[in-house]
Order: sequence, then structure tokens, then C-alpha cells
Amino acid sequence: MSKKALIIEDNNDIRENIIEILELAGYTVFAANNGKAGVELATSNLPDIILCDIMMPELDGYGVLYLLNKKPETAAIPFIFLTAKAERVDLRKGMEMGADDYLTKPFDDIELLSAIESRLKKKEIQQNFYSKSLDRLNSLISKSDGLAELKRIINERKSRQFKKNQVIYYEGDKGNGLYLVLTGKIKTIKLAEDGRELMTGMYSADDYLGINAVLLNESYTDTATTLEDSLLCLIPKDQVEQLLNLYPEVSREFIKLLSNDIREKEEQLLQMAYHSVRKRMAEAIVRLSRQNKDNNESFKIAREDLAAMAGMATETVSRTLSDFKDEGLIEKKGSIITILDPTRLNKMKN
Repeated sequence: MSKKALIIEDNNDIRENIIEILELAGYTVFAANNGKAGVELATSNLPDIILCDIMMPELDGYGVLYLLNKKPETAAIPFIFLTAKAERVDLRKGMEMGADDYLTKPFDDIELLSAIESRLKKKEIQQNFYSKSLDRLNSLISKSDGLAELKRIINERKSRQFKKNQVIYYEGDKGNGLYLVLTGKIKTIKLAEDGRELMTGMYSADDYLGINAVLLNESYTDTATTLEDSLLCLIPKDQVEQLLNLYPEVSREFIKLLSNDIREKEEQLLQMAYHSVRKRMAEAIVRLSRQNKDNNESFKIAREDLAAMAGMATETVSRTLSDFKDEGLIEKKGSIITILDPTRLNKMKN
């Protein structure tokens, strides 16, 4: 079955040229010469991908994307902007609104087809990620209709790619939803008055970010930043609240997750207040190894992040890791730490 593409472009020559290229490539093509007609076609035909000009009369491309994002049936359709203006401000605005990609006019047929195939492939990968995540979520929900509802909510959302060291949200930002980590690693930090970082959490695939902000109806209490290229799904706050209100079992499980998060932070504060440098470092290393779902013995972390997690200076981290290495507790190659003696680390004296 051929894929369906919707073209929204007010320039007749460009629109007809795109239609011809896509039909030759085997796509079923729908076309509109203005934004209003494009929204109607998208709603009635539910294409697999949408290509939309930015500058159009009546309703511009930003308006089209805004309206489609508000409709559950069209919100997850890959969306590519077509623009003759390559200014960064225009492109950034479109990507922040949820566009998946952009093509700057003029473009050739190879660029066009490559962009479309890339977005469709990423959509397929995204759905596979969601499927795996949902399989692991079965234990969360006792009712089959609850799982179906959660699956519907997640499938309607787009995944978003974050580059390494990119901020997902800042401390104090309004909590606008719950993030599900599909791939990658995320750290959350709080800044002390002197500017030093304290790492409050580490998250990887199938973990949730922002539970406290959603359940407590508050702003985010820390800043979330990627440690590596990561793929996340944002479930909007209003949809999470509807799900929690409708299915008490789901509510209880998320409250457990929040409670565990609070308990871990309390333990971290106690360790920083009363434990020696060596014991704090040992506990941080053991905690990181437990959180690493790929390999329980080796993990990768920057010296600065380890310092923020253990609440010590980076120079102290370096000295302590060197001591641990000399004592045969760990092996260290660059930023990769391998635990050699977990028993001695766990029993490190204060």
C-alpha cells in the first residue's frame, strides 16, 4: 500500500513539481494551495507525511502546524516545512512548535525524497520504541482498558530528538507534561548559590521525567540535561491527569515512582551530610552501576557529572578514583568506569 503525502503550497509551479516527483516515486498525493484547505485535507485523509510552505496567505505554515498539533488524529503526522527563507529564527520557531524537518527552496528531487523517507523511517522507529516501552509498562496497569488508553495517548505524541548536552527543561519552568525516555541518558541537577551543580538524578530508557511537577501541579524542581543523544516523548499534563483520574491503579504506581524518587534524594542528602569522601564516591559509583540497564559493571560518566552527583570538587573525584583504581576496586579508561569489587565498594567504611 502506497504512502500518502499532503502538499500545502501556494506557488502553483512548486506544488505541481512536488506532486509529479512524489507520484513518480509511488506516493499517493493530496495537495492544497492554502493553509486552511491543507488543514481540512489533513483531517479528512490522514496522510503519512505533510509538506507545508511557511509563507502563505490566510493561514501560514505556523498556523497549520498549530492547528494540526491540537487534533489527536493529526498531531503525530511527520511535518516538514518548505521555506524560501533560511533565517535561523524562522527555522527555530518551526522546530520549537513541533516541526520534524525543513527544506529550503530551491531543492532537487533527491533532497525532497530523502527528507521524506528519513522522516517516515524515524516514525517507524519511534513506533517500535513505543511498542517496547508499552510492553514494559504492562506491570503498571491492571486493567486492559487502562493500557489501551495509555497506548492511545503515547501513540498520538511525537518523539523528540535531543542532542548531547541539550537542556530539556530548566528548574522553575512550568511543568507541561511527563517525559518518557525512549533512548539515551538524562541527568537532573540543581544549582547551589555559589554556582556549583548538585546532580539529583540519572535517567535512561523507560524512565519518567517530571513526575513531581505533574502530580504536585508545580514547576520543575531541577534542570534536565542530556548526557548523550536521546529520544524522548512528552505526554501532555492534561492527558496524564485524565489517565490518573480515570485509572486509580495507574495513579498508585506513579505515586510509588515519586515516593522512590524522594527517598533516593533524601538518602543522597544524608550521605553528603554525614559520609566521608571515599564512602560518598563508592555509593555514587554503586548507584550509577545499578541505574545502568545495559551493563551492570561498566558505565560512562564525565568527571564533572560524578562530582555533581557525589557533592565534591572535580579534583577530589580524580584523586579518589585514582585511589580506588590502585586498590583494585575499579578500572578506569577515560570516562568509562568498570567495577571490579562491588562487595568492597558496598561495604566502604565511613
